[in-house]
Amino acid sequence: MVTLEDAVIARLEYYGEHFEILVDPDLASDFKRGKEIELDKVLAIEEVFKDAKKGDKASEEAMLKAFETTDPLEVSAIIIKKGNVQLTAQQRKEMQEEKRKNIIATISREAINPQTKLPHPARRIEIAMEECKIHVDPFKSVDEQVQTVLKAIRTKIPIRFEKVSVALRVPGDFTGKVYGAIPDFGKIKKEEWQQDGSWIAVVEIPGGMQENFYLRLNELTRGQVETKLIK
Repeated sequence: MVTLEDAVIARLEYYGEHFEILVDPDLASDFKRGKEIELDKVLAIEEVFKDAKKGDKASEEAMLKAFETTDPLEVSAIIIKKGNVQLTAQQRKEMQEEKRKNIIATISREAINPQTKLPHPARRIEIAMEECKIHVDPFKSVDEQVQTVLKAIRTKIPIRFEKVSVALRVPGDFTGKVYGAIPDFGKIKKEEWQQDGSWIAVVEIPGGMQENFYLRLNELTRGQVETKLIK
């Protein structure tokens, strides 16, 4: 349990009422992200406040109105999940960096250079973001920010989200392994089984995943797969 001196405030406006609790900043952040943590370890004190700094406790009537319970642990879980938890400067920096890396990874995986039909290296996307002075919001989801980032970096590099189709022929000895791996990359558009046991298919994947797709196919077939990018 965190000490009162090291705790931060988690707050929630709910059903017209204001609620605050005192929490460990790291554990509360983990709990909010869905990690399984015992709530009594997150809280500095098992009390729900109207104003934590003044020590004014929330009334039972207010808690019943908003949460239909006066149990401080049940109420605290909702406050952390739905409310705002104060972050330390280091936490904010770490969350921002993690979100930035995830945005870069998503764009690198999904987008291509429309001039070459090939993916951009992650470092090229990162540099374009730096040149555009992209601000990453640690509290917004990756999906919310990707399109904004993509629009901005188009001024620096030719890039767009695009699916590509890859034709492949897999020898019979490896069809099971390859067939099972396809959903990790994309979806099968056409397929045909040959009399010799080989499998011919057209697979649609995000443009940026081409290199990893080819590497995986070669790994599973010991280099015996035949592939062709369909323009």
